[in-house]
Amino acid sequence: MDSLTQAVLGASIGGAMLGRWHGRKALVLGAVLGTLPDMDVVIDFGDAVADMTYHRGFSHSLFVLAGLSLLLAWLGRRFRPHPDYSATRLWLCIWLILFTHVLLDALTSYGTQLFWPLTSAPVAISSIFIIDPLYTLPLLLAVIVGLFAGMGSAGLRWQRTALVVSSVYLLSTLAGKQMAEYRLDRALALAGIETEQRFSSPTPFNTLLWRVVAVDGDDYYEGLTSWLDGEPPELVRLPRQYSQAATALEGSRQHARLRWFTRDMLRYDLIEGQWVVTDLRLGMPGYHPFRFALARVAEDKSSSLIAETELWPAPEADFGRLADLFNRAVDSDQAFSLAALAATLDDAPGRIANER
Repeated sequence: MDSLTQAVLGASIGGAMLGRWHGRKALVLGAVLGTLPDMDVVIDFGDAVADMTYHRGFSHSLFVLAGLSLLLAWLGRRFRPHPDYSATRLWLCIWLILFTHVLLDALTSYGTQLFWPLTSAPVAISSIFIIDPLYTLPLLLAVIVGLFAGMGSAGLRWQRTALVVSSVYLLSTLAGKQMAEYRLDRALALAGIETEQRFSSPTPFNTLLWRVVAVDGDDYYEGLTSWLDGEPPELVRLPRQYSQAATALEGSRQHARLRWFTRDMLRYDLIEGQWVVTDLRLGMPGYHPFRFALARVAEDKSSSLIAETELWPAPEADFGRLADLFNRAVDSDQAFSLAALAATLDDAPGRIANER
């Protein structure tokens, strides 16, 4: 999630657990701890693919954070002991702040390596968008109240209430994901399509309208579905082009890592003589922020791998589309063409795979 959300989540937990004794300081320290796992962004891992796929790695490991919470709790008791609460409470507060940070990240689409150093694929439950005001605002309001009004009994109630409300909202996002995947399964069954990988995630800033994606060899299918829809989503078929790119990318360390990190939710485009690999999980057709040129193709069709990749420039986001997405979320009859969106932003246009 975004840094503000992680900070106010940590602050609210710190206030709820230790605010009785430390007052506003508990909010501030909780906010600092709540952003600590994301400090790995300052590390240069070598190239753009490494920077993407090693982020949320060791610093988000449940094993590492369990040890860190014990160390921080020991240091706190060693150098700043407080006689009115136990070492267990202090450790539990620290552990909860760190644990909820990585758990919240795991609910987004990016991918969080909860079990590092094990090599299992990152956890990406993808039930909440990376910025969601409905989740953040209750926590932010509670922290503001605590900072201005203090951490007396009213301040403590605000923190605890905000944590309950935000947690209930998180549970509702899991229900939304089940809805989206059920609708996707129905649409694929109606169209007679069998796919290799499936993916669903909420569209920006809400959990009412969901994006669904299914990969089938050299194609993938994409659609939108809302809680208010009565029918399965229309699926647009878009080119993925894996088989065309496979030979050029053979032996690419970066490509292998991207396949692992994204669970093969990738598409391939030959642009300006370079094979550009796109993470389909993040963004929408025509605007995918994580794209990487991994191989060059010469005029004689020979290819060579690019040793150190850079992030491929993404088109400028069209924020005017957010209003269109909202209208589509509340009205299933509202026209919103994913194929047209892809075409206007230089992605290949698709065609309807199933009709309502």
